[in-house]
Amino acid sequence: MRAPGRVNLIGEHTDYNEGFVLPMAIQRAVWIALGRAPDESVVARSLDFEGTVEFRVSRPEHGGPEWGEYVKGVAWAMNDAGHRLAGWRGVVGGEVPIGAGLSSSAALEIAAARAFAAVSALEWRPASMALLAQKAENEWVGVRCGIMDQMVSAAARAGHVLLIDCRSLELRYLPLPAGAGVVVVDSATRRGLVESAYNERRAQCEEAARRLGRPALRDVSRAEFEGRAAELPGNVRRRARHVITEIERTLEAAEALSKGDVVSFGHLMNASHVSLRDDFEVSSRELDLLFELAAGDPACFGARLTGAGFGGCVVALVRAEEADEFAGRVCRAYQDACSLEPAAYLCEAADGAQVMRP
Repeated sequence: MRAPGRVNLIGEHTDYNEGFVLPMAIQRAVWIALGRAPDESVVARSLDFEGTVEFRVSRPEHGGPEWGEYVKGVAWAMNDAGHRLAGWRGVVGGEVPIGAGLSSSAALEIAAARAFAAVSALEWRPASMALLAQKAENEWVGVRCGIMDQMVSAAARAGHVLLIDCRSLELRYLPLPAGAGVVVVDSATRRGLVESAYNERRAQCEEAARRLGRPALRDVSRAEFEGRAAELPGNVRRRARHVITEIERTLEAAEALSKGDVVSFGHLMNASHVSLRDDFEVSSRELDLLFELAAGDPACFGARLTGAGFGGCVVALVRAEEADEFAGRVCRAYQDACSLEPAAYLCEAADGAQVMRP
């Protein structure tokens, strides 16, 4: 089983506000090599972390290695949806950097869901399985994430980015323009989502929608927000402003991409970072430095932090023929400035979760 990580090109913190996002799956993935068990037990060993996870699929319980909670959570969510699951024995390994904002957790969840579906002879329905994986992360793991990460890992298409309507789950595949490359630069800083301000930001967005009398911030136009912004407390107002303008930027970016207009797309990425830094306040000194170095490079169309923030990575849209040189220049300048050793990944738009047979 293979399930990819993802990089979000634009549309940050809009998914749980029922807005739009524009991610793509990347070639780095989580893999599970497995065989069906003779009973309903799961025994999974990680190549990346110490420890083995063992549980009965009909009665998963909390406890044990943290990474195993994602596997057990998927079993719990699939059981809760009425699926009858078989057990398996397997080895889990991954190429997605942990905690970098490239969705290693969703990749593990979707790989686990693909594994359970395969051994249990269940039809693979990407959207339905993505929703169950999201439920596992929300209710079992305790991170109130939106649907983006699981959906793109389950449903992506090679060579394309994916415009996701996070309310209807409608998908639109847009080809990545020829001559445009995607580079992710890892700041070598990390954050923990459960312990971070992520859940606080989500609560502030929900408060803003409630005060404005709307089901979600997706339903608030920019004009309405500007007319009623004074009704919101300062932090809540800034969070709402980011989400409302970010939804606009994401739709504009999709339109630019459909026309092959990478220059306009890059400007929207830059504006997204400024909004995440100033209004949503999820950037950091290191991420801001990486953004400035990337956006200021002559090969770059635009850049922004990607993922939940507080650490992790910056994504840049660059001239494809200069991607290697761009990555080298930015990494050297960043290391010189802050003495951290970054890593750069040249990303290809990959397919979603697959069963890989020998």
